[in-house]
Amino acid sequence: MKLLQTVVVKQILTEKSKDELFEKYQERRLQLQKECDQLRFELKKLEKTKKYQPTQLLEHFDKEIQIRQEKIKLADFQIEQLHILPLGSELKEREVQALVDVNVGDRWDEFLSGKTIIIKDGYVAEIRER
Repeated sequence: MKLLQTVVVKQILTEKSKDELFEKYQERRLQLQKECDQLRFELKKLEKTKKYQPTQLLEHFDKEIQIRQEKIKLADFQIEQLHILPLGSELKEREVQALVDVNVGDRWDEFLSGKTIIIKDGYVAEIRER
């Protein structure tokens, strides 16, 4: 019988992966900042048209800008933590679903414990039983 099982994917922090993560966080931060600027521009443009209630318009745009500013703070925190982490640290990257065979006589405990895939510089370095 085949069952779906959640598999944790972890990445080993190397110089290369640290640089890639830093770039990813920086790009995300810049994109969010651009979105905030664009929202402010759109707000000013819509305020001039006088088609919408100024208070509702401001409330809506402020909410959207606030959401993005919280994400910017998260990106800043991730960048800060990335600088603190030593090389060789394992970072949980994601979880994926895997199809596994379960047969009569298999140990159920081992199936429940799941597996972890360890990635190092883009390659599978290890597959662990949790």
